[in-house]
Amino acid sequence: MKEQGKIFLGLSVFVLAMAVTYGLWTNNSDHGIEAAGTTALFLAFALCAFIGYYLAFTARRVDSGAGDNPEAEVADDSGELGFFAPHSWQPLSLAVGGALAFLGVIFGWWLMFWSLPIILIGLFGWVFEFYRGENQNQ
Repeated sequence: MKEQGKIFLGLSVFVLAMAVTYGLWTNNSDHGIEAAGTTALFLAFALCAFIGYYLAFTARRVDSGAGDNPEAEVADDSGELGFFAPHSWQPLSLAVGGALAFLGVIFGWWLMFWSLPIILIGLFGWVFEFYRGENQNQ
């Protein structure tokens, strides 16, 4: 984690330099500094700094991983990634409900009344998928 923290802190210094450069470059005596791009770059600097500080702070509390060892192999950092559902229809229900909701923004808000039950069915089905049926207690 130490290396990732150094990378993000270095990136934050670069983004800060680019934000200052962009702000000075777009400074026009008639209109002032271009606000949207300058603000976005300063926010990107803050986000990179937050992530870099978190990774550097956390690296002191945990054991060094394979990414911190220059002699490490890719297989040294392998392990369990987590549990993933092998088959589920719930993402399809959420996708159909989300598509109808976005179509409701285009064609009319009345379409939200049709999409909301489909989204809720998909959401509750996905959350409680392993509490019922053949995959219970897995």
